[in-house]
Amino acid sequence: MIRAGWGYAAVVPTSIQADNGAGLTQGVIGLVNRGQHRKPEDWGALRAWAWGASRALDYLETEKTVDAKRVGIEGVSRYGKAALVAMAFDTRFAVVLVGSSGEGGAKLHRRNFGEAVENLTGSGEYHWMAGNFLKYGAAEASFGSKNAGDIPVDAHQLIALCAPRPTFISYGIPEKGDAKWLDQKGSFMAAVAAGPVFRLLSARDLGTSQMPAVNQGLLEGQLAWRQHDGGHTDGPNWKYFVPWAERFLRP
Repeated sequence: MIRAGWGYAAVVPTSIQADNGAGLTQGVIGLVNRGQHRKPEDWGALRAWAWGASRALDYLETEKTVDAKRVGIEGVSRYGKAALVAMAFDTRFAVVLVGSSGEGGAKLHRRNFGEAVENLTGSGEYHWMAGNFLKYGAAEASFGSKNAGDIPVDAHQLIALCAPRPTFISYGIPEKGDAKWLDQKGSFMAAVAAGPVFRLLSARDLGTSQMPAVNQGLLEGQLAWRQHDGGHTDGPNWKYFVPWAERFLRP
């Protein structure tokens, strides 16, 4: 990044909100609730981490050495989810690299493949989401049985909230450790489904509904996709991300 003429700053998400359910009475969420348990409509850790990233951007806006109009955000795995949420909710972020985000990130909830809503609501990751999210993994409850098909929104709408700002979705391959349950194809489908909003806002989408081969990126528009031949990282895509982003961020 430095060789390319960029600056960088690192945010430590767990300094904002713990990455576990026990920490929901602490951190930013616990502070707002004065140490009490969160209410169903309260934030999960992803939104709290995104909020923290926005506060970091608040600071960068005060730094004369920083061009705050051209600050991007990046993350991998759970932090890829958080980067996508930060980009969607704070329009000051100019560009995003979403690495291997999977369920709860750029992967479609309603697609019956790989990690599912029930995996998040019934495992140690339930704290990532608002409390209300848990009801969509309930087989039996006073409000009846609910699943991913009952969620009124899906991942393509989260991606669409980033439009028309440059949005790069990155994955690796299962053979190198970017697990199949991350559902690379489901994330590509979500990116395709977000395309109409990019086009509506005069930005270029992926330009195709055909998922390209590994190492063949779709990098012509503000919405970009590339699956590299590495593992659970976005490292191999940085050399593609930087020149792609610079096309849109040049003064």
